[in-house]
Amino acid sequence: MIGPDFLDTNILVYAYNNADPVKQLIARQLAARAILGEFAISAQVLVEFASTLLHKIRPRLTIEQVTEALDAMGPITLIQPDSDMVRRAVEAHAAYGIHFYDGMIVAAAERGRCERIWSEDLNPQQKYFGVAVANPFS
Repeated sequence: MIGPDFLDTNILVYAYNNADPVKQLIARQLAARAILGEFAISAQVLVEFASTLLHKIRPRLTIEQVTEALDAMGPITLIQPDSDMVRRAVEAHAAYGIHFYDGMIVAAAERGRCERIWSEDLNPQQKYFGVAVANPFS
């Protein structure tokens, strides 16, 4: 059985960043679908999401806004890392020449039996261990 598609961190960040209204609209639509169970994320995505909202978005979000955003993500299927996922991320790094943390995204999507990773950072149309990448903004 194939699981839901996987959302990379950048998609969730765009949902909360008003710097690009077109990307924000698309990202909000995807985030809403994720809350309904159509997408999975990993613990890494939540960590990167919170860190970006706290430190990189301008104007900066308040602690309350970040907490509310994390609470909103609560219903999304969450894939937890373990030592096998870390090993698989190293294999993805070696096989595809991607950054280790992108390898963790690939490993999490593979673990979740996701057919596709929605991301602006990975190469669209490429498959990593059988998981395709799609860029919702292209």
